[in-house]
Amino acid sequence: MTAILLVSAPDRPGLVAAVSSWIGAHGGNIVQLEQHVDTSTRTFFLRTEWVLDGFDIAAHDIAARFAADVGDRLEMHTRVYAEGAPLRVAIFVSRQAHCLSDLLSRVEAGELRVEVPVVVSNHRELADVAHRHRINFEHIEVEATTKAAAEARQRRVLEQYGVELIVLARYMQVLSSEFVEDWSERVINIHHSFLPAFPGARPYHQAHSRGVKLVGATSHYVTADLDEGPILAQGVVPVSHRDGVAELVRKGRDVERLVLADAVRAHVERRVIVHDGRTVVFG
Repeated sequence: MTAILLVSAPDRPGLVAAVSSWIGAHGGNIVQLEQHVDTSTRTFFLRTEWVLDGFDIAAHDIAARFAADVGDRLEMHTRVYAEGAPLRVAIFVSRQAHCLSDLLSRVEAGELRVEVPVVVSNHRELADVAHRHRINFEHIEVEATTKAAAEARQRRVLEQYGVELIVLARYMQVLSSEFVEDWSERVINIHHSFLPAFPGARPYHQAHSRGVKLVGATSHYVTADLDEGPILAQGVVPVSHRDGVAELVRKGRDVERLVLADAVRAHVERRVIVHDGRTVVFG
């Protein structure tokens, strides 16, 4: 079992030494350490992971002890994670199966260290996909006049299954600002990267008519500002004048699969720090 410490702080000499010395003084064996300095804001970021076997502070006390001994004095904002059971993830979908199927296949292959106890959808079409993977499927219809009631049901489902992270795998509904605030930095979305040039319906048709040469996808944390949350991962593939709309859609879906999986993996592996609306995603 390991512990992971994420740090952001005003940059100054000796920060890496302060963190590593504290871990070493308590018997921790560091297995990973990566740091970055944003020179434009003089902000220091660090991620380190160490083995808890032989560490002389209980996992649930690490955050408080580090803050008292080091963090508060050096103005550090910290998060500590003791890596034990896999993260429990709910996948929200509508009618498109490509991201859902890809994520579930990766989970079964051991590529993503998560448990998916439930798939939630505002349509019934993808129930068979969930059931093939022996996962519970919850159909919660969403209409403009019933949105509040639908979100109340979603909250009950999330509590019932002990969900810690929500992944919107082409879920074509906008979550309320209250819902998003309650799940801050715990809802990941995926969409095409044509925004803001080609918003609204039929973005691939719009892109084709303009002769685009790249198709891409963006995955980000969901905020109250639609499709403007801190970016976790992005990807692009080239297209040409030979590609029709169907080919653009196919290539776009391929990128969406890869980018969403990368974003979920970064979150699950505790490699992300959000600072001033931007992300630092460690390798």
